[in-house]
Amino acid sequence: MPFETIELSQQGPVALLALNRPDKLNAINATMIEEINQALDEVEGNAAIHALVVHGNGRAFSAGFDLQAGVAANRETEADWRQAIDADLDVIMRFWHCSKPTIAAVHGYVLAGGFEIALACDMTVSDSSALFGEPELRFGSSIVALLLPWYVNPKRAKKMLLSGQDRMTADEALQHGIVNEIVAEGQVLERGIVCAREVALMDPDSVRMTKQAINQTYDIMGLGKALRMGAETSIKIETLETELRAQFNQVLRDEGMKAALAWREARLDQDD
Repeated sequence: MPFETIELSQQGPVALLALNRPDKLNAINATMIEEINQALDEVEGNAAIHALVVHGNGRAFSAGFDLQAGVAANRETEADWRQAIDADLDVIMRFWHCSKPTIAAVHGYVLAGGFEIALACDMTVSDSSALFGEPELRFGSSIVALLLPWYVNPKRAKKMLLSGQDRMTADEALQHGIVNEIVAEGQVLERGIVCAREVALMDPDSVRMTKQAINQTYDIMGLGKALRMGAETSIKIETLETELRAQFNQVLRDEGMKAALAWREARLDQDD
């Protein structure tokens, strides 16, 4: 099946899913969500595939969900936002729930929803120059999948999330257990495939059931409930009506993200 925003291929027992909007830093739009779900359905249904590597074409893994596309969608009601956020959360967590091991091979920007996909994968291999972050609050937006607190301590999670940090280095990500290993620039996809092949050598039923047992451990600790609570908070944030949000979104709609961020920074300077 031909795709518009992704590429799906296979190397022996390993499936390769490439995010393919390089001119938009692989920002995730509605079409990409639909196509990722279709690709994962294919992977799940193919008995010859034993592992999946997800990576990004171009200069980045992914800059996250396409905020301009979201604004253009004219979401106005709570029902609109609930449908959109539920779809966003579901596509992220499909990598977590996939019956086959998922490996993220990341480089460049790994931000927001893209960062959350990398967190949701079973393993993550990082390019040495990768930059990780959750800048959503800088945009007046919300965090769809609150996975970060399950990886790092509360102070580190709050530092990144509340300040909209988008410059965590690969070395720091390794230190915090966000990635498994770091490789030299240009080698991350190759290393991701090697990791996937190592897993693919194992008995597939044993791998599937072991992954399921690990995931159930986190469900017992409350992961699913916490993510649902986070999604409800996201809906409240997105439907909050204030003059500041309306002005920011108007600039975003008319002039684009860079202009909207510049408007917000200029406003903060005026307040000072």
